Amino acid sequence: METPVAAAGIYISVPFCKTKCTYCNFASGVFSKAKYRAYVDQLCADIVGAHEIAAGQQAEFVAAADSIYFGGGTPTILPASHIRQIFAALRARFDVARDAEITVECAPGTLGPEVLDVLLACGVNRISLGVQSFADEEARAVGRLHTRDAALRDVEVLRRAGIADINLDLIAGLPHQSAQSWQQSLDDAISTGVPHVSVYMLEVDEDSRLGTELLAGGARYHAHHVPDDDLIAELYEIACERLSAAGLAQYEISNFASRGHESRHNLKYWTRQPYFGFGVDAHSMLPPGPEPARAGIDAIRFGMGDTLEAFLSAGNAARIAASSTVSIEGALEEELFLGLRLNRGVDLAALRRRYSSALLAGTHQKIAKLCSHGLLQHAGIQLQLTPRGRLLSNEVFAEFLAPRAAPAGGVTDARARHELHTAPVG
Repeated sequence: METPVAAAGIYISVPFCKTKCTYCNFASGVFSKAKYRAYVDQLCADIVGAHEIAAGQQAEFVAAADSIYFGGGTPTILPASHIRQIFAALRARFDVARDAEITVECAPGTLGPEVLDVLLACGVNRISLGVQSFADEEARAVGRLHTRDAALRDVEVLRRAGIADINLDLIAGLPHQSAQSWQQSLDDAISTGVPHVSVYMLEVDEDSRLGTELLAGGARYHAHHVPDDDLIAELYEIACERLSAAGLAQYEISNFASRGHESRHNLKYWTRQPYFGFGVDAHSMLPPGPEPARAGIDAIRFGMGDTLEAFLSAGNAARIAASSTVSIEGALEEELFLGLRLNRGVDLAALRRRYSSALLAGTHQKIAKLCSHGLLQHAGIQLQLTPRGRLLSNEVFAEFLAPRAAPAGGVTDARARHELHTAPVG
């Protein structure tokens, strides 16, 4: 008897921002408002044609959806009419569950009355606020346009509007950040009483202006005021302790929530449930189609191109910039490095039910090695990262990835970071 396919999560990419933050390594930027209409029209055309897009990748179209996530970019800078148009297309194409979690990322200060009204009318029940820091100097240093007071005010506005599921994003490692200022940001986050906080350590790579400057040893973008790695790790550990003590239990490397308020959409990524992404740099993972050639394939992954220009000018097939199949062996690797992101870890008994002993044999030595180094631990039938393992999680995950497991556009590709939610946007 075949296992029924789980309902899908839907990711909507809105790549528009009022300003480009220096730490941001996502496919977003500042564009003329004249491009909004063309983008939304193409986005909605793709949503309406989702069945054909899936078929073109030899993937199964999953019509049922129980989570929707608007990311970016800053979705809330779109006009209310555009937001309404996107939701109309989604509900026309997908069977959206009545109790679906519907999240919209928002930069503090962009929640005008008209936009908030349309979000409520469209069923939005969760908002993720990209605060990053409650210290105004730190926020300004990386190009954020809001202040501490504006962020706190938005939390109250959302509560009065009836939205209780609120997430606050914070970054450990911003320029000018100190242990004292970090404690104050945590104080402010905790004092709001929100049920979810995400904490990310600053990501340094060549895909952001700040990262490029740090790698070059320069001083632009306040790079010379970025805390060192030891302090960033200390800030992360402080956050883990403070948030846990405040009733926000860590359930994933970067995420903390009170019971029942975990992000249902992001859990889909970490537990390998199907999801369908629409828009610039959006990625999808769907079950393989029924064709005989799909035998032995666990999933199909594909992603859209990462530039607005290509998205608006390319035809349907050309907009798919990367596509790959996930073998059964690849699925096991993904279950390990994605599942280990969760504090509960990976259920080893479930792996034994799903995969052959011959396939699992290759992982035993790797697990033993990581346990001996204090990076993994056994808790009954669960395999979990240790606290030290969370700080060195990239090194742990790399142990489970064979060289062939990183195809262009796969989950290990840098462009898929928003799928794994390892860095904040908005």
